[in-house]
Amino acid sequence: MNEHEEMVAADGHAAPDDHAAHNVAKHVRKYLLVGATLITFTAITVFLSYVNFGTMKANVAVAMLVATFKAALVAAIFMHLSNEKRLIYRILVFTAFFVLGLFFLTYLAWYDPVTR
Repeated sequence: MNEHEEMVAADGHAAPDDHAAHNVAKHVRKYLLVGATLITFTAITVFLSYVNFGTMKANVAVAMLVATFKAALVAAIFMHLSNEKRLIYRILVFTAFFVLGLFFLTYLAWYDPVTR
């Protein structure tokens, strides 16, 4: 057994050398595509900052929608959450639920200030 065969036998996930360059090129292409998408949506965010949607709340809602899409894209691709197991998604859903609850409490406090 040569050195490469021993490495593949020791690590069942190791790819053969002739496919390694293709795998790297595929990942680099995906990262470049995601980077281009993020740059595009940053330009869209800047453009939308000059558009008046009627109220300040609508402007903030549109900006948050675009920012949420960009954050989800970064989390899924660059943080490799798209390849995770089910447990990470359960934790993520719980965290999102908790954050939304805190946002709701902040919303309630904002429209019902304590006055003396």
